[in-house]
Amino acid sequence: MTHTVPLPVPGTQLLGHPKGLFVCFLTEMWERFAFYGMKALLFLYLTQHHKFDDASGYLLLGTYAGLAYALPLLGGLLADRYLGMRKAVLFGGLLLVLGQLGMAYTGEVAQGLQGQATPDAFAVQVMYFSLALIGVGVGFLKPNISTIVGRLYPDDDPRRDSGFTIFYMGINVGAAASSLLVGYVGIQYGWGYGFGLAGVMMALGLVQFIYGQKHLLGQAEPADPVALREPFFAGLSREWLIYLGGLVLAVVVWQVLQTRISFAPLTALAGGHEVTLTEVVAVVMGAGLFAWFIRLMLTDLTRVEKGRMIVLMVLIVISALFWGLYEQSYGPWVAMAERTMDLTTFGVTWNAPQTTAFGAIFVIALSLPFAWLWPKLDKRGINPSYPAKFAWGLVFCGLAFGILSWAAANPGESGLVSLWWMILAYFVLVLGEMVLSPIGLAAVTSLSIKRAVGLMMGAWFLFSAFGEIIAGRMGTWASIEPNADGSFDVARSLQVYSSVFSDMMWIGLAAGVLMFVLTPMLKRLMRD
Repeated sequence: MTHTVPLPVPGTQLLGHPKGLFVCFLTEMWERFAFYGMKALLFLYLTQHHKFDDASGYLLLGTYAGLAYALPLLGGLLADRYLGMRKAVLFGGLLLVLGQLGMAYTGEVAQGLQGQATPDAFAVQVMYFSLALIGVGVGFLKPNISTIVGRLYPDDDPRRDSGFTIFYMGINVGAAASSLLVGYVGIQYGWGYGFGLAGVMMALGLVQFIYGQKHLLGQAEPADPVALREPFFAGLSREWLIYLGGLVLAVVVWQVLQTRISFAPLTALAGGHEVTLTEVVAVVMGAGLFAWFIRLMLTDLTRVEKGRMIVLMVLIVISALFWGLYEQSYGPWVAMAERTMDLTTFGVTWNAPQTTAFGAIFVIALSLPFAWLWPKLDKRGINPSYPAKFAWGLVFCGLAFGILSWAAANPGESGLVSLWWMILAYFVLVLGEMVLSPIGLAAVTSLSIKRAVGLMMGAWFLFSAFGEIIAGRMGTWASIEPNADGSFDVARSLQVYSSVFSDMMWIGLAAGVLMFVLTPMLKRLMRD
């Protein structure tokens, strides 16, 4: 079944694309401003304000972001079947505003050394609940705003990849601005002011979506509006039950984020092992997704539909490794900048959270060239396939870690690493991002069967969640114990970063080579 949209009427297009694309662009821009601004501060906030040790900070960074990307699987399903994408985005946006503003309450600074201090217990609980609201909000908003973009274009529209690349640029305009502004405000004036700024800008994004929703061409409405409004249980409609369920889910996530499970009795010979409940939930959701996918493959899909869905699932799974490496930029990369880098360049001194802006800045700079590139290559018949683009993405990701590994092993005369090495690493990392992330979004809406687009978009974000969780675990490899006075030994820190980033480089390169090997087979599956 093909996807169609109404023919454009005068006034519905802007710069050759539907106006709805730019409504989604601005909504996602402000949502990402809030999300990435808070994330840029989070590791340092945890380790400097609440005095978490490095490993706990990396794990919470990974498990929180993992839940935020796992929940879109549920948000996409509810929007597909009941709520519709527009209402899901509105509800998710409201939860995000509440969560971001909740982060503005920081309580008292923990007294004592990192990893040994007793934090303000109430402030920590407020933080966990705020993170839960943000996670559930992302679950409702993230997959559905992307799905709306896909629905604005017919399946065979050559503007689709360019449209997603423009949309992806909006994400990174928000990410770049937030890293610079929220990072500056949070460090210069206080953590709470930085988090509060993120919440205010998310509120502006929600208001913009409300006023611009008329440009969505009716492509984001509920499947059955009448059934959605009818009383369903205890006098409440399905719509209000979904909203109440979302709030209950936030309470559950609040507890999940704080819960760890020990498997020591089962692994005594190996010294025991502890996992977060978030990791358990993600694995269960992944198993459920694969069970659904196998069942789908046994239905009456055509051979072509089955082949395309298999390719899509392979791309979704391999993306988890890419994000596991990429998201080190919000953990060990920030720690490296804070502890071992000369952050002054051209007379301007950056702070560590602000360095996360480099990735987004490069995405903005490269988005239009890549949007121009794909149609040009397609006309010449040399546009790389989806699998080949993913292979290049992994290779570039590995090379970025190679740059930082070399830089850490060869500091300057001052004993510090020049900020320019991190800028170069971000440039190479973003080359990988540009050939994988926006292309992955386009692949979901292009390769998936119509009735499963929302769920497969949720699957894309579920494996982004696995990537975040992988990032948290891999980040612990770079954990460093502070000195007795709370400072960090620069030379010892550089040794750790050089070794860890070298390992990550080889992981990325090996995965890229594997994808190149699999590309011919996957291309055949897309055509057969």
